[in-house]
Amino acid sequence: MSVTESSSLYQNLEQMPLAELLANINREDQTVPLAVARAIPQIERLVSQIVLRMKTGGRLFYIGAGTSGRLGILDASECPPTYGVPFDMVIGLIAGGDTAIRKAVEFAEDNPDQAWQDLQAYQINSNDSLIGIAASGRTPYVIGGVKTARENGVLTGCITCNPDSELAKCVDYPIEVVVGPEFVTGSTRMKAGTAQKLVLNMISTTIMIQLGRVKGNKMVDMQLANLKLVDRGIKMVMDELKIEYAEAQQLIEKYGNVRNVLDNVK
Repeated sequence: MSVTESSSLYQNLEQMPLAELLANINREDQTVPLAVARAIPQIERLVSQIVLRMKTGGRLFYIGAGTSGRLGILDASECPPTYGVPFDMVIGLIAGGDTAIRKAVEFAEDNPDQAWQDLQAYQINSNDSLIGIAASGRTPYVIGGVKTARENGVLTGCITCNPDSELAKCVDYPIEVVVGPEFVTGSTRMKAGTAQKLVLNMISTTIMIQLGRVKGNKMVDMQLANLKLVDRGIKMVMDELKIEYAEAQQLIEKYGNVRNVLDNVK
């Protein structure tokens, strides 16, 4: 039996007091960052290769089913507003299409040919990178997608929570974050999902830093899409140029974002 499907370390959950339930879930969650830390060398190898391709115009794709697919879409969708990159630079796809983001599409993950078909809408090519996300490491949609992509010269990686999975064997750079049994047996939206989210954060953040989308420790290319972000941008300019709020606000209004201000005002 795979690790992600192995029996919970806890029994009779329905008889457990609420405070104990919460404490035990939290206790299990605390093991996840330690498992991610053990995978840092694998993450580094994959990110370094993705950055090389993205510096020459390559894109990053995520594919997954269920929770894994949703996490990929979440990470991809946050890159444009956070780092000011084009919406087609990091792309997340889920088995069953956009409908499956909110409502499970039955058997969508079982077609090994569908992911590659879905990727054709984006004209994926050998300059691009593809990460398959599957806690189990055996999802046909994901395995079929990375296999065909690799055969077509696309750089491939994966994020899985089982050791020695079929998925890991099908990619160039596997990431295996083995978090152990779930609190509720087989509920991989819990520890496995948390591990995948942490790894995705690390991948996209380090890529964007390597691509020059962060200055110091600030998101200078973020889209100023609401009043909170406009205020944050103004305060970034204040901090960098050592000026007052009103002057920084005028500069933001003139140049449109933080980077443009910093590039044009000495």
